[in-house]
Amino acid sequence: MDGVVQALGCHERDRLMSRAEDALRAELEERLQFEALLADLSARFVHVPADQVDGLIEDAQRRIVQALGLDRSVLVQRADTDDDLVVTHAWAVPEVAAKPGGLAKRDFPWVHQTLLQGGIVRFATLAELPADAARDQESFHAIHQKSRVIFPLAATGRVVGALSFGTLTTERAWPDGLVQRLQLLADIFANALARQRSEQTLQRALADVTRLKHQLEAENAYLRAAVQAQPSDIVGTSPALKRVLSQVDHVAPTDASVLLLGETGTGKELLAHLLHRRSRRKDRTMVKLNCAALPPTLIEAELFGREKGAYTGALTRQAGRFELAHGSTIFLDEIAELPVELQVKLLRVLEDGQLERIGSTTTLTVDVRVIAATNRDLAALVAHGKFREDLFYRLNVFPITVPPLRERGEDIPLLVWTFARQFGQALGKPVERIPQATMDALRAYPWPGNIRELRNVLERAVILSTSSTLEVSVGPAAGPGAAGPPTLAATERTQILAALDQTGWRIRGPAGAAALLGLKPTTLESRIKKLGLARPR
Repeated sequence: MDGVVQALGCHERDRLMSRAEDALRAELEERLQFEALLADLSARFVHVPADQVDGLIEDAQRRIVQALGLDRSVLVQRADTDDDLVVTHAWAVPEVAAKPGGLAKRDFPWVHQTLLQGGIVRFATLAELPADAARDQESFHAIHQKSRVIFPLAATGRVVGALSFGTLTTERAWPDGLVQRLQLLADIFANALARQRSEQTLQRALADVTRLKHQLEAENAYLRAAVQAQPSDIVGTSPALKRVLSQVDHVAPTDASVLLLGETGTGKELLAHLLHRRSRRKDRTMVKLNCAALPPTLIEAELFGREKGAYTGALTRQAGRFELAHGSTIFLDEIAELPVELQVKLLRVLEDGQLERIGSTTTLTVDVRVIAATNRDLAALVAHGKFREDLFYRLNVFPITVPPLRERGEDIPLLVWTFARQFGQALGKPVERIPQATMDALRAYPWPGNIRELRNVLERAVILSTSSTLEVSVGPAAGPGAAGPPTLAATERTQILAALDQTGWRIRGPAGAAALLGLKPTTLESRIKKLGLARPR
C-alpha cells in the first residue's frame, strides 16, 4: 500500500514539474517572440523619413497591443502653449476605439506631475494608485480604465510627451521585465519623434531661406531699376513752390499718408522722393507703382504678390510691391485708376498692415508708409461712386496740391538753365547763352504739359542746336527757328491734344477729356472738329 502511495506521489510530482516546465517554456517563447517584435520595430525606425514616422508609430502600437492582448495604446505630446498632453497617435481594439484615451492635465494632475519629473506610472488595479492621486483615480474610473502603464517620452533632457498601454476590460500586472522592454520602445518612439521635429524644423527653415532668397532677388532687381531711374532734385524758388516745400518739411518726418494732387507733369513723383528722403525710412529704397500702367488682372499681383500656380501663367512665386516696401515707403501714382475691387485690399493694408498673396491663405504683416498721387478730383470720383470714400479719407490724411508750371513763372528761367545744362552735357553740346526773347517766350507759354513738357522742349532744342546759343521753339506747330509766343489757337490745340492723349481720346464721362478741361462734351467735340484734330492710327 505504501508503495502505491509513493508511486502516485512521484507521478503527481512529475506532472507538476512537467506543467512548470511547459509554462516556463511558453513564457520564454513569448518573451523571445516579443523581443523579436521589439527588434523588428527598432530596425524599422532606423533612418525613417519624417513623413513616415506617424504611420510607423501607430502600426507599432497596433502590433504591441495585439501581441500582449491589451486594449489600447495612446501616445500624447505636449501642446505648444502649455504643459497639457494632446493625443497625437493611438490604436485600440474595435470594442474600445470610441472611448476617450487622453490625459488632460485637469483630470490627471498626479500623472502629469509624475511624468514631467521623468517617472513611470503603472498600476494593475486602480487601488494601487497613491492617496494623492485621488483625482486621477476618479478620472481613470470614469473612462473604465482597469490597468495601465505610462512612460515619459524625453528628448534633449526635456519630457515632450508620454506613451501608454492599458486594458479596459480586464486587470493585468506589469512585471518589471515587461516594463523594461516597453521602456525601450518608448525610447525608440521618443528618438523618432525628435528626428521628425528636427527635420520639420529644418524644412521650414529651408522654406524660409528660399522665400527670403526670392524676396532678396526681387528687391535687388527692383533696386537696380530704381537706381537707374533716380530722379533729379526739385528746382525753383517761387512762392507757390516754397509753400509746397514747407508742407513737405512738416509731414516728411512722420508716417502719415500723403496725397499729392495736381496736373500731370507737375513733378509729383519728385515730391514723393523728397518726402521719402526726409523721412526716417530714407535708408531703404522707395518702391513705386503706376496704377494706370497695368491691367486690373496684373495690378493685384504687383501690389500684393502671388504664389506659384495661383493662376495660369504664374510659374513662380512673386513678392508684391508692399512686401518689397516693408520698412520703407510705397509711392502709388495715378491712384484714381486703381480698380474698385482692389481698393478694399489697399484699405486693409492702410488700416492694419495686413495682406495675402494671390493663391495664399497666409496673412503677411508689413510696415509701409503710403504716398499716393493723382491728377484727378478724387472727391468728385467718391461722389460718383468711382472711388471708395473710406479709402479716400485714409489717403487724404495730408494732401499737398502741387502747383502747375504756369503758376511758377519765377521758376521757369532756373528750370530752363537746369535742363539746358543737363542735356548739353549729355549730348556734348554745352549751352552758354539763351536769348532774352527766347526766355520771355518760354515764360509766356502756358505749358499745359507742365515741367514734363518743358523738359521735352529743352531736350529737343539742344538736339537741334548748332551753336552754344540756344534757340527754343514752343508749341507743337513751331519750327526750329521760331521763338515768339504761341497763338491762342496753338495753345488751345496743345491743351486739347494733351487732354485727349491723357484720357486715351475719351471725351465723355468723369474720366473723359471734357471733364478734365472743364468743358461740355458737345463744346469739346465742336472745337476738335474746328481745329481738325484726328485720333492717330
